[in-house]
Amino acid sequence: MASSKNLDILFEPQAKKIRTLKGTTVFQAAKDAGVEIRSECGGKGLCGKCRIIVKKPDSLSELTESEKRLLSMSEINEGYRLACQARVLEDTVVVIPPESSFELRRIQATGKERFLEPKPTVEKIFVSLPKPSLSDIRPDYERLLNALEAIKKFEGLEIDYDVLKGLPDIIRQSNFKVTATLWDEHKIIAVEPGNTSEELFGFAVDIGTSKIVGHLVNLATGETLDIESLENPQLAYGEDIITRITFATADPKNLRSLQTLVVEAINKIINGACKRTKKDSNKIYEIVVVGNTAMHHLFLGIQPKYMALSPFTPAIKTRLSIKAGELNLRINPSGIVTVLPVIAGFVGADAVADVLATGVCDSNDISLLIDIGTNTEIFIGNSEDMLSCSCASGPAFEGFRIKHGMKAVTGAIEKIRIDSNLEVEYETIGREKPIGLCGSAMIDTVAEMFRHKIIDRSGKINRDIKTPRLRKSNGELEFVIAWGDETKTKKDITVTQKDIREIQLAKAAIYAGCSILMKRKKLKEKDIAKIFIAGAFGNYLNLENAKIVGLIPDVPLEKVEFVGNTAIVGAKMALISKEARKRADEIAKKVRYLELAADPSFEKEFLKATLIPHKSLNRFPSIRRFLRSG
Repeated sequence: MASSKNLDILFEPQAKKIRTLKGTTVFQAAKDAGVEIRSECGGKGLCGKCRIIVKKPDSLSELTESEKRLLSMSEINEGYRLACQARVLEDTVVVIPPESSFELRRIQATGKERFLEPKPTVEKIFVSLPKPSLSDIRPDYERLLNALEAIKKFEGLEIDYDVLKGLPDIIRQSNFKVTATLWDEHKIIAVEPGNTSEELFGFAVDIGTSKIVGHLVNLATGETLDIESLENPQLAYGEDIITRITFATADPKNLRSLQTLVVEAINKIINGACKRTKKDSNKIYEIVVVGNTAMHHLFLGIQPKYMALSPFTPAIKTRLSIKAGELNLRINPSGIVTVLPVIAGFVGADAVADVLATGVCDSNDISLLIDIGTNTEIFIGNSEDMLSCSCASGPAFEGFRIKHGMKAVTGAIEKIRIDSNLEVEYETIGREKPIGLCGSAMIDTVAEMFRHKIIDRSGKINRDIKTPRLRKSNGELEFVIAWGDETKTKKDITVTQKDIREIQLAKAAIYAGCSILMKRKKLKEKDIAKIFIAGAFGNYLNLENAKIVGLIPDVPLEKVEFVGNTAIVGAKMALISKEARKRADEIAKKVRYLELAADPSFEKEFLKATLIPHKSLNRFPSIRRFLRSG
């Protein structure tokens, strides 16, 4: 509990000083100072990623049980603490080590696009109005309406109330020559002086659990003018959606705080895109938003509590269109924000956009679509029928629960190869000195360790392997990927037995989901014409290694295609095309959702899939041949 006494904290190497109340956590003080510290559990003492170094131990509160569990004795002796657990008792200096500071993250901001003829919901019409006279005393709105209907037939055309309030002045100031902006052929959302018909812009947004991506789009041509992205600021309240839902439901103020954070983040990327392209944000007339169902609810300020409780029901499934001003989004104040429909509590509008963008719903061929993340969405089927599920693959691919795991930031090891002498070659993002391991590197590591018999099919490390890289630390076997003299942190980067197990659990969840959907559809691997892998993580996977560990079904590699961020592509399609928007509605209605927890075979299938590549080697003939040849 904080007291009324003020204390000074200096954060290094940022050289930022802040006065804070005695008893405040270092994590909260850092947030107040604008110093970002990694925290993947929202400051609950679960992840151990918010490590800090304090040279004056007595300036902080005593070690908590979480710290004793998550920090090694050698780290404690070196002055390491967890920022979310340590409370300030005296003036102090806190050092943020490289592994705990935020680095520039690689965000997948684009995906594979299909050609689409622009037919947006928003249109502009320039009209020259006859001036009123004693013989023509029609009201201004009717005068405008008559001029528009002389060009194109409309039914039930209405005008936005705020636009109506300014209409008399605008038409007179422009000498009765104005441009009307219409939304969905039934509402006038802007009336501007002169001819502005060439300035017709929209914005597509993908709200991810950990990142937000936005595309500024010319609605007339369908061209993307600029792309902006940033970390989702809600990360400060938890790495996963359940943590955020828990926070949001604890107090109505918390829900409003999370909504405000994401709205302001979207405003920030809109502002950035408009600045770079020298466009006026008032000429953005529609935003199309996608995101998983939790992000959907938090963005709209809808109570998300019941999505986290069985039977995991969302508040609404259908598409929503809301006035931008109601959400405090800084585009044209009467512009429209359209949120695409969701499928289920854990299969959201981003997944609908994935299906729309890849076209799996339009093909006669059977396709498997996997959007890999903390929550992985899987679809299988074709134009006749589609089945989907969501599997809790966990945050291991984002570095959570991995000793030296981290997101795909500058300095993270992303590729690994082990040679016949058990020496390790690696590549880092940005070609910087390594600071940790991202998800693609962990898949490589498990596959390479299995290939060289450092681990067996159960994932157990072979303690009889002779190499200085294999050692015991704190009673647990670990394998050294990078020695301390190679790393930015000056500490060895290792993979532990527990880390390997976390990857096994994550990959098993995904494969079990694929397997059960295939079983429900009575399909075999040979029936699958194409596997689409979506999302940032999937885009950097080594496919051969993904098959070796048993992450994806054993199909020829030429059948697998990385498609990038198809969520933002689908959002853009719905922004520029009425037909695509209708197709998204149809997808949400047509896709059959399977709740894996309710499937009687899930637990058994999951346990089989924890082995490398799987308990049944018949499912992985190419890997079985590799094992025989080894």
